[in-house]
Amino acid sequence: MSTNHPIVFYDGVCGLCDKSIQFLIARDKKQKLRYAALQSDFAIRLLGETANMDSFIFYKNQHAYTHSTGALMAIIEIGGFWKLAYVFFIVPAFLRNAIYNWVAKNRYNLFGKFDQCKTPSAHQRNLFIDQ
Repeated sequence: MSTNHPIVFYDGVCGLCDKSIQFLIARDKKQKLRYAALQSDFAIRLLGETANMDSFIFYKNQHAYTHSTGALMAIIEIGGFWKLAYVFFIVPAFLRNAIYNWVAKNRYNLFGKFDQCKTPSAHQRNLFIDQ
């Protein structure tokens, strides 16, 4: 599949990640984003060693943005009101990432874990790569 769209890579078995992807899909009215589980063959081929399960990765123009920067970039990409998320870039990355890393470390305990990557619904399937 082409990578002409920005891609959000996520942990496909994480409950928080699933909720985050559903949040983005619901608000991305122009369907700018595409999604791929970090466990997918596509993610491994494209990202190589960058495919860290503890990171939300936003991929655009052959550049991977990770951790809190990746999450913010994905939110900003959907446009509209969500562009206001730029304001969070005033917070130094080391502080944003400290919070991000704590949540990432505890995400399964806080939000649950699936036995396998969830299958997207029929009307969302075209947004997912390597399903």
